[in-house]
Amino acid sequence: MVHHIMTIEDRQERMTAVKAIIDVMGTMYPYLRDINEFKHKLWDHIAIISDFKLDIDYPYDPPRPETFAEKPKLVPYQQSEIKYRHYGKIVEQFITTTANMDDDDPAKNTNIELIANQMKKAYLLWNKDAVEDSKILLDLNEMSKGKLKPRPDLHLQESNEIFKPQGKRGKINYIPSSNRKREK
Repeated sequence: MVHHIMTIEDRQERMTAVKAIIDVMGTMYPYLRDINEFKHKLWDHIAIISDFKLDIDYPYDPPRPETFAEKPKLVPYQQSEIKYRHYGKIVEQFITTTANMDDDDPAKNTNIELIANQMKKAYLLWNKDAVEDSKILLDLNEMSKGKLKPRPDLHLQESNEIFKPQGKRGKINYIPSSNRKREK
């Protein structure tokens, strides 16, 4: 339709036809009318569709063709080395924060247990094989540079517990090891 309008010689008739197209575009997507500058976007679309060659009186400044020829600017990403990528940067930060806590702080043991279980979940997501708790605790020790010492009675969640949905919505519920029944 826009290409047909470009062939119309009478400027006033062209403008009337473009307004009709704008109205049709507006009725095709009525849910977009709540968006700010809805009409402005429609006029911009007309300019783009016509390859910026439609000679009409735009009620808004049409976009310039140069803006579409520019390459997007690069997004600067933080480059940081993560030794164990499968655990992620947040786990590393959590380990560092917990390692800096006082040894007599009761939250430290809870954090160690949470970190170790999260590490096991992350490991299993990347490596579908079963993982021994000793491997997770060894990695935790290495990542904390020996500062985090888990309790001897620490028992991580079983692999089948981690991936088994619980509850109505399939949420995975965390049960601290102190409250968890041990099966023998």
